Amino acid sequence: MANNKVEEIIKKFGKHEKDTGSCEVQIAILTEEIINLTKHLQKHPKDYNSKRGLILKIAQRRKLLKYLEKKSVTRYKKLKDLLKL
Repeated sequence: MANNKVEEIIKKFGKHEKDTGSCEVQIAILTEEIINLTKHLQKHPKDYNSKRGLILKIAQRRKLLKYLEKKSVTRYKKLKDLLKL
């Protein structure tokens, strides 16, 4: 994923411009990577390494979403609406 796209996501979801560790930013970046990998796998269905990477990213996002829901339901719902999950 391009650096400018990551910076854009950080500006939109982060608390400040260097905020790369908050749950919202991590989930948004993972979502963008999942979208890109899904498009790639539609063109290259036998790319099993990318398919494995996609499954791992989905699992990581699921864990982060579960953590965020436990920590703050309002932030979880807001993020889910923004990302259309």
